[in-house]
Amino acid sequence: MEQHPVHSLSVFFPCYNEAAAIRPLTEKAVSVLSRLCGDYEIILVDDGSADGTGQLADELAAEYANVRVVHHPRNKGYGAALQSGFRAAKKEYVFYTDGDGQFDLEELPALLPLMSRFDVVSAYRINRQEGLVRKVNAWCWTKLVCFLFGMKLKDIDCAFKLYRRKIFDEIEMVSTGALIDTEILARLSRKGYTITQVGVHHYPRIGGKPTGANIKVILRAFRELLKLRKKILET
Repeated sequence: MEQHPVHSLSVFFPCYNEAAAIRPLTEKAVSVLSRLCGDYEIILVDDGSADGTGQLADELAAEYANVRVVHHPRNKGYGAALQSGFRAAKKEYVFYTDGDGQFDLEELPALLPLMSRFDVVSAYRINRQEGLVRKVNAWCWTKLVCFLFGMKLKDIDCAFKLYRRKIFDEIEMVSTGALIDTEILARLSRKGYTITQVGVHHYPRIGGKPTGANIKVILRAFRELLKLRKKILET
């Protein structure tokens, strides 16, 4: 079996009103990571939740030595939560998935061997658990983004990604909303970092409500997209 090169790993979960999912997700992460490497940390990013997620996160941090919490005093948006997670990460590699429990962390170990050859593993959802409209919207969005930035990715916004942490010392992040994945991958692609893709399974939400289909979120992402393209292509 190919040995993975990951000696230390930061894992974080952006959470907004995920009180039903945060404990089982964190406990699963502790189980998986304790088998993977001795040097790991779990970061819970509470993005101004109003359902007790922040309090539950603090309780988990008190229970587990490897768990810590980043609190946003108010909801700042998905991109801001990811930025906080990446900036808080201290280990050699950093992985994130959403706090709604729609992915199986048992699929994380399969990504690790790829880090010997690539800078980023960007997963794509094999069996996306969403309605037809959201699936079509996501397909169109990914095609548009890849066209604008010259990338070839199947699922730009899939929340199951593994990075070399040091790259976040070398790129700017300004998106605070849904455009964050596009911004990061476009900047990395522009700078010549290597990106590979793997398929992962997708499951129904444990709790909380999705915000990605909110019309305000979508319109904001489109407005920001062209501004971001101009800015990235000028650098």
